Amino acid sequence: MSDWYEIDKPASAIELDDRGLQYGDGLFETIAIRRGEPRLWDLHYERLVRGCRRLGLMTPAVKVLRARLDAALANSDCDPMFSIAKIILTAGVTQRGYGRSMPADPRVFVGVFQASPVSRSSYVTGVATMLCSTRLAIGPATAGLKTLNRLEQVLARSECLPTGAFEGLTLDAEGRLVCGTMSNVFIVKDSRIRTPSLERCGVDGTMRRHLLALLDATELGCEIGSLSEDDLADADEVFLTNSQMGAIPVNRCGDLTWRVGPVTRQVLGLLADHGVLECRG
Repeated sequence: MSDWYEIDKPASAIELDDRGLQYGDGLFETIAIRRGEPRLWDLHYERLVRGCRRLGLMTPAVKVLRARLDAALANSDCDPMFSIAKIILTAGVTQRGYGRSMPADPRVFVGVFQASPVSRSSYVTGVATMLCSTRLAIGPATAGLKTLNRLEQVLARSECLPTGAFEGLTLDAEGRLVCGTMSNVFIVKDSRIRTPSLERCGVDGTMRRHLLALLDATELGCEIGSLSEDDLADADEVFLTNSQMGAIPVNRCGDLTWRVGPVTRQVLGLLADHGVLECRG
């Protein structure tokens, strides 16, 4: 069950001519609500600002957007201690055809959903993943953003459902490791943490950004660059991040297996110490 609001009023429909429906012309953010507060709010808003600039949308003022989010949370029946908020911006109804004037004044929808926690055992023993056959197109124009066009993720995620895999890892059209269908991926080799560059495709997750900033302030650090299937196979440890679960170890991808090692444990502890309580030991 979810509750949707537009300008603080319940919303249940969208015009068929809305560009978000017609062309996927818009953006979204999925935010963890913990103890009544939107976690990593500043990072979510920063990404939304970047996306609005890239797509030619007027950026909602941060105070106005936060007020709409707070109103939706106050009006929703979902548990504010552990829920999810989704903010959707569409380019609205404009002239027919792909082209439109820029910047467009976006329509803003806020939805609130009940969250489902990841099992405690998954943080201890890790989760199983698979390598998806669906490849991500290389498109720097929208790389890093959460646009409303998620067809590649839909196709890749659908591959996971029959297998029972917790997550599917994706490669780009040239065979580089990019991310999961709903997560960012990190590998550890010889105690060095590495994560794929997202300059060409993939979503620049808020938890990824949060973790990178934390790692930069420690001796661990993290190298961002090009990673291949061979790098994945050669890794000592693998873990995933996303805004809802924080970080979670990976113990398998197809025939590849990994232990939940000391570096991953350090990462979980680091996030737990900085407010991501799901990662507590």
